[in-house]
Amino acid sequence: MNFPFYIARRYLFSKKSTHVINLISFISAVGVAVATMALVVTLSVFNGFHDLVASFLTAFDPQIEVVPAQGKTAPADDPILTKIRTLPEVDVATECVEDQAMAIYNGNQAMVMIKGVDDNFDQLTHINDIVYGDGEFSLHAANLEYGTVGIRLADQLGMSADWEGFMNIYAPRREGQLDMMNPTEGFVEDSLISPGVVFSVRNGRYDRNYILTSIGFARRLFGQQGMLSQLELRLKPGSDLDAVKAEMREIAGSKYRVLDRMEQQADTFKIMKIEKFIAYIILTFILVVACFNIIGSLSMLIIDKKNDVVTLRNMGATDKQITRIFLLEGRMISGIGAIAGILLGLLLCWLQQEYGLVALGRSSGSFVVDAYPVSVHPEDIVIVFITVIAVGFVSVWYPVRYFAKRLINN
Repeated sequence: MNFPFYIARRYLFSKKSTHVINLISFISAVGVAVATMALVVTLSVFNGFHDLVASFLTAFDPQIEVVPAQGKTAPADDPILTKIRTLPEVDVATECVEDQAMAIYNGNQAMVMIKGVDDNFDQLTHINDIVYGDGEFSLHAANLEYGTVGIRLADQLGMSADWEGFMNIYAPRREGQLDMMNPTEGFVEDSLISPGVVFSVRNGRYDRNYILTSIGFARRLFGQQGMLSQLELRLKPGSDLDAVKAEMREIAGSKYRVLDRMEQQADTFKIMKIEKFIAYIILTFILVVACFNIIGSLSMLIIDKKNDVVTLRNMGATDKQITRIFLLEGRMISGIGAIAGILLGLLLCWLQQEYGLVALGRSSGSFVVDAYPVSVHPEDIVIVFITVIAVGFVSVWYPVRYFAKRLINN
């Protein structure tokens, strides 16, 4: 057995002449364990919220979106888009036209985003899972055009899920000059009726602004016949998303951008990533503070083992080996704390997943989920373990070398 490791292990678990050294060593390990546990739990909670937000967007955002690199629209019959939509991995392809307009209902008005989609939009997304009301999601029937409104926008316009009458939609004309004597001629006016449902993505960007309707209505309203704002795609089950996306980008060249769900909501997920990183940095500083207990424990141990050091030197131990004994003890305290903290953190995460110990509200249904969402990612556990070990090793290196050198020289 390695000589310094053997002695360090004996020192760690044996009784010291001063009982307080054992107590401080125990407190040091507990402090490291608590800080490690906090890192595991906090990062897992951030992962849980990340996955929760992603699950909401899955019901509305396409798996892959192809948008023009320049300008707002592109020809729907562009050979590049045709080649992309006919790839063998593509299961559903939907053309969309999206632009801003003004909606007026019963004297209430709001700037809205009209999104016109193909009839297969319910196959592209899980829109039927997020609509509420007595009707069903539909885009048109005969010559009637339906408008499915975001739930917060419906509240702003004073609508129920099954609102009555017509909602008037106004959009600027793309061609011609505005006649100041008759400014209403500068707008295209059309109307929508209710399909009996509203949608709720639980995302303010969509719920407060969007109205879903047929692509024919949107093209007439915005004067975009034969054009599209984006091509939205769903891949066949089992397809390699990254490989297909890379192939599409090669086909699209510089003319189009190919975006997956994360890239479509890049700002949202970037903010969440930054918040997670800041929490990691703050808890790492707390871990550093916890490691000061190890420094105190080792300092007292070195003083307590002064006579042992003399004996070890007389037995032939080198100064390097003696210094390494105390370094190993500090590292063992860090390692024990790291392993115990990770295990406790994983246990708490499991309990939260299974039993929802920490609720988000006082009553069920107060929030989107009843309890804090938790998702353990293996890479986070590895990062936490490396961080704890690194901080522990660095924090004991200088104090041990300093005190051991003074003790040996004396």
